[in-house]
Amino acid sequence: MAKKVLLFGDIGIDDTVALMYAHLNEEIDIVGVVADYGNVSREDALTNIHYLFNVLNFPAGIPIIGGAEIPLTAEQPTYYPEIHGVHGLGPIVPNDREIVIENFLEIVHIIQQYKDELIVVNIGRLTSLATMFILYKELMGNMKEFYLMGGAFGVPGNVTPVAEANFHADPIAVKIVLSYADNVTIIPLNATQKAIVTPEMIDYIDHFGKAKIFKPLMDFYTEFYQERDPTLPGSPVHDALTLMAVVHPEMLTFQFYPVEIGQQLEGLTRRLSIADTRLSAETVNNQQRHRIAFDLDYKQFFHHFLSVMMGEQSG
Repeated sequence: MAKKVLLFGDIGIDDTVALMYAHLNEEIDIVGVVADYGNVSREDALTNIHYLFNVLNFPAGIPIIGGAEIPLTAEQPTYYPEIHGVHGLGPIVPNDREIVIENFLEIVHIIQQYKDELIVVNIGRLTSLATMFILYKELMGNMKEFYLMGGAFGVPGNVTPVAEANFHADPIAVKIVLSYADNVTIIPLNATQKAIVTPEMIDYIDHFGKAKIFKPLMDFYTEFYQERDPTLPGSPVHDALTLMAVVHPEMLTFQFYPVEIGQQLEGLTRRLSIADTRLSAETVNNQQRHRIAFDLDYKQFFHHFLSVMMGEQSG
């Protein structure tokens, strides 16, 4: 039976690749998408979701929900047009702008419908997810699992030397989610930076696969990464790997540790994600231990990603 996934995302290129992967994978059933600020504004994220659902032929009736516009820190969001394009889809600009419908509480109905079947996958900022814990703490205890793309544990960050973008943008939200969510799996840069899609893979999927608009998006994305680091053989699909972890955790190497997020406003360690590796295997001092992916078996990733994007069985 396909796993029921409620997806929170800030719909840029890597989020789009994750949606393509989910759509082509028989093991994943997307039952709702919450569009947040992050790579782009909330308005662009909502427009992108509607455009993608149409282009990729997603089943009708999947709720598209407007999420957070700003972080709990009250800071103005920083967008990343150099990575994802001005509107989030690289060179593609959707023709029609979607009117924002304030339907955030639709999340409650989805949780009530699926309850302990439901898996939350958060591949963007964590503001909307944290807000659900603030408003509906008891209800949020019904979820089966949480998968979060975020953090950098002892490896370079992608927004500061030590901090990853999703955790950096709203550390208050991260703290809330990690304090109250059960069965959390964190997929940080440690693993996602190894989920590289090469130009050869892009061309192969474009010629023989089922993923519409994959090549123009990934060509744009890869150009940024190779300009930043010419030694990279391609570009990492952070968000697709996070969805992969839901159905194929065996391709990742996990450890269980409590996690803290630096709340400092200034300094080099601002919003650093820290795994407390000092603690024993048991929970100590009421600190929750979260499953963290520290490594990726690239061979498994390569074969699985290609098989799904080619429109074959889930692999």
